[in-house]
Amino acid sequence: MSSAREGGRPAARGQRSENTSGTGRPGHAGGGRPTGQRSSAPRSGAGRGWAGDPQAGKSKPPRRPAAPKGPQRDVHVADGVRLQKVLATAGLGSRRACEDLISAGRVEVDGVVVRELGVRVDPDKAVIHVDGMRVQLDQSLVTIALNKPLGVVSTMHDPEGRPALTQFVATRPERLFHVGRLDADSEGLLLLTNDGELANRLSHPKYEVSKTYLVSVEGRVAGNVANKLLHGIELEDGVAKVDRYRVVDTTPQASMVEVVLHEGRHRIVRRMFEEIGHPVTRLVRTRIGSIHLGNLRPGATRVLGRTELGTLMSEVGL
Repeated sequence: MSSAREGGRPAARGQRSENTSGTGRPGHAGGGRPTGQRSSAPRSGAGRGWAGDPQAGKSKPPRRPAAPKGPQRDVHVADGVRLQKVLATAGLGSRRACEDLISAGRVEVDGVVVRELGVRVDPDKAVIHVDGMRVQLDQSLVTIALNKPLGVVSTMHDPEGRPALTQFVATRPERLFHVGRLDADSEGLLLLTNDGELANRLSHPKYEVSKTYLVSVEGRVAGNVANKLLHGIELEDGVAKVDRYRVVDTTPQASMVEVVLHEGRHRIVRRMFEEIGHPVTRLVRTRIGSIHLGNLRPGATRVLGRTELGTLMSEVGL
C-alpha cells in the first residue's frame, strides 16, 4: 500500500458523512489525500453496519438532576435575580418566553422544579437545567471546537518550536487549554476551553465520554477483526477494546473503518490496529461525546452553541 495518508468519509448510520478535510468529499480508502471525487475502486464489504454496543457513540440523553427526597427544598434567594431574567441573559429567549418555560415546569434549579415566576436565584451559585440540559450561566466560560490539522502538536506552546494550538486561537481573549490530545500525525476534533470542571470531567474515565475515529489502515480487514477489537487486544499496558466498529470501505490494498471507544490511552487506536497487523495510515477524530467535527475545515474553530454545550455538560453530570 502507498505510504500516502489516506482520505475517508465518516459515514454515520446510512447518511452521507460530514467533510472532515474542508476540501470536498474525502477520497476512497485506497488512495492518498482527499480528492473530492468518488472512487471507482472495488468496495467489497464496504458500508457494513456497526458491530458492538448499539448504544456506544450515540448522544446520551441529558441527565436530569435527581429528584430530592421528602419535601421540596426552597431554592428562593431573597436578594437574588429573578429566574426568568437569569434565563433570558443566558440566551434562552425573551423574559416572557422564559416565564413560559418556568410555568410549564421545564426549569430546574439545584434539582428542584420551579414553577413560580417570583423565584429569585443566585446566578453565581445556582445550577439550572432546562428540559434536562444544563444552562451555562457564567458568560466568561467558553468551549471551542478545533479541527486540528496534521503536524500540529496538542499543546498550547511547544518548547521545540513545532506548530502548536495557540496559533488557532491567538485572537481569543480567554486563557484556553486543550481537553485531551491528538498526536501530531493525527487530525480532527479537539476541544479547547477555559472551563476547568468541564475539562476535568471530559477527561476522567469515570464519565466514559465516547470518541469516534475514522481510521485508514493498510490491507483488507478480515471479518474476524471486529471480534478482536470488540473483545480486546492485549497491549503492553493492558487490554484495550473498542465499543463499536464498522467497515466504511475496503479494497485489497487498504481499508477504512470507523471505531468508537471511550479509552484515552496514548496512541491507543494506532497501537490496536498495529497489533492486529493493519498499520494506520491516517486517523481523524470526528466526534467527542455529542460534539461533531462537522464541516469544520482544518485549522478552523467554532464556539460551541448553547444547546451543544448544555448537552455536553449534561453528559458528564454537570
